[in-house]
Amino acid sequence: MKRWIVFLRGVNVSGSNRLPMKELRAVLEEEGYEKVETYIQSGNIVFDSGHENYADVSHDLTDLLREHFGITPRSHVYSPQDISRIIQLNPYKEEGLEAPKSVHFFLLAEPAGEANLERLSELKAYNEAFELTDDALYLHAPDGIGRSDLVKELDRALGVAMTGRNMRTLYKVAALAGLDVEDL
Repeated sequence: MKRWIVFLRGVNVSGSNRLPMKELRAVLEEEGYEKVETYIQSGNIVFDSGHENYADVSHDLTDLLREHFGITPRSHVYSPQDISRIIQLNPYKEEGLEAPKSVHFFLLAEPAGEANLERLSELKAYNEAFELTDDALYLHAPDGIGRSDLVKELDRALGVAMTGRNMRTLYKVAALAGLDVEDL
């Protein structure tokens, strides 16, 4: 069995793509997934599976979610090592340790080779900062992301599928996966 971390995009947001986590855990366990854990209601899942690669996990989850819940959110699938690397590359760790909800990780489905960083720079607030890697766009937004013009344009400016989590959530999910976040 291999350990996997999955972040579902757009689950339980504004009443759409409703997915009860308790029921999801039960379905996954019925289907042979082991040590299934979820964190809050936004589609953060950790489990052990016999699947050997990312695509198999993603396809299986998509089929299960469609069959059992009638939804097909995008699954962003990671190994614990992937998440460890993403956390270690966070340039805003110190800011996040002081205010974990001010640092956000926008996890990319693939590298954003055609990203319009000039546009993002134009849109960022005076106190926002961001950095793009192949795996994530890291954002420090001390005033939150609810009204951030930069966040509103991320999909268009990056041109790749992504899902966002704040530092607190990413660390909690990493810990569920067995990572020692204190050492990252």
